Amino acid sequence: MNNENSGLFLEGAPIGKLIRKFCIPTIISLLVATLYNIVDQIFIANADYLGSYGNAANSVVFPLTLVAMGLAMLLGDGGCTIASIALGAKENDRANKVVGCAVTTLIIAGIALMAVYLIFPDWIIRLFGGGVNERTFELSKEYFFWISLGIPFYMFGQAMNPIARADGSPRFAMIVTTIGAIINVVLDPIFIYGFRWGMFGAALATIIGQIIVAVIFAVYAFRMKTFKLSLSAMRPRWRLLKKILPQGAESMLVQFSIVLSMAIVFRCVEHFGASDPVFSQEQYAHVPTAVIGITMKFFQVAISVAIGLASGCFSIAGYNKGAHRPDRVRKLMNMMLTIQLIYGAVMSAVFLIFPLQFANIFGAEAEGAVYTEYAIKSIRIFLGTTIISCFNKGVCIYQQAIGNLKMGTFLSMLREVVFGAGLPYILCVMMGLDGILWFMPLSDVVAGIISLIVTIRTTKELKKKEIEFADDIKASKERCAAAGF
Repeated sequence: MNNENSGLFLEGAPIGKLIRKFCIPTIISLLVATLYNIVDQIFIANADYLGSYGNAANSVVFPLTLVAMGLAMLLGDGGCTIASIALGAKENDRANKVVGCAVTTLIIAGIALMAVYLIFPDWIIRLFGGGVNERTFELSKEYFFWISLGIPFYMFGQAMNPIARADGSPRFAMIVTTIGAIINVVLDPIFIYGFRWGMFGAALATIIGQIIVAVIFAVYAFRMKTFKLSLSAMRPRWRLLKKILPQGAESMLVQFSIVLSMAIVFRCVEHFGASDPVFSQEQYAHVPTAVIGITMKFFQVAISVAIGLASGCFSIAGYNKGAHRPDRVRKLMNMMLTIQLIYGAVMSAVFLIFPLQFANIFGAEAEGAVYTEYAIKSIRIFLGTTIISCFNKGVCIYQQAIGNLKMGTFLSMLREVVFGAGLPYILCVMMGLDGILWFMPLSDVVAGIISLIVTIRTTKELKKKEIEFADDIKASKERCAAAGF
């Protein structure tokens, strides 16, 4: 499909067909990317010589991979959005330069983040609650060191994913990411159980998968269908970065705000757990860190589908905005949010009905009654409002996709920083350690009401634009019909 027909496909194909083509591969890609770290934790938790201590250590390091993902999304999603809008406006040369600039900046950012992690490991690990006891700290430090070495490869693979989707290859992006995950799954039991390499083995399995993904995407970058990279196109340009960074900022801030929230949550767990009648005991001190960590992992898996669905709409929404098709932008939004609500309702029900089964995935059966009971309570309370979380995430990301950066950022910051960072401590002061579990549902409900108001307002604005661009819409429909869409 040439550039013109590819654009007409985005502009004229049925919305449902576009969602299947772009969103399903995106969902799978993000789901697989999220599973990278979770697969490690499953094998770690079920290793007799690591158990819940290794589980807690993995939970401490997990937020630090989200920082890398946030930077990757800053440049990947930002570049994808600007490049898609440029293609919709038939500015192909500008689109090439945007992608090239994003790729080069991404490589520099990956190396810089790796250096920071390697220079300040102790301080960073303690910041995220890794000092809850000596064994947890030792395992966290070992895992963190090796994971840090793979950060540049991880970031490159994550950022190339949306770029490949914008290039018209969502299925390829999905396949590449899946290959990396399969490698991780195959190597984890070999390294952890066979060689008994512990946290080093878990990290090594992850890094090998990330390197292979990065290499495949590096080859693809110079063989793209729509975008044409050259050395001149890859030169960093500040005037383009000023366009890319604001567009990708919401995606980055979502990840960074989650990291901030997790840092506060783990510090609250460490602080308020010390005064809890059960978890103040040395043998149970690490249990809340391990349990809250796996609960957040389940949330990340569930929400990655919601993020993938909304992120998959970037190219579709961006192109149709550039082509003056607000009617399709509105229809896409409505369909996407409807799917979010249906999916979220199913996940909420699953978490409420089967908490024990989820806890057992991370070795609850071998940890005793204290661990199991706390895990069941955590999963039910923390994840019971997943339906609202999915709706909120869809609204936030779609606002970014259609260029409403301030609103997207406001919604994200409200949910993740104001509520996600402030409420945990306040609720812990009021309720003790259980306050950690209730901040998520309370945050979701309040943010959900605001997201609904924003959605209604956006729908009205798009309807007004349909009247304004009525002639453009009619001409667009005629072009697409002539092309067979």
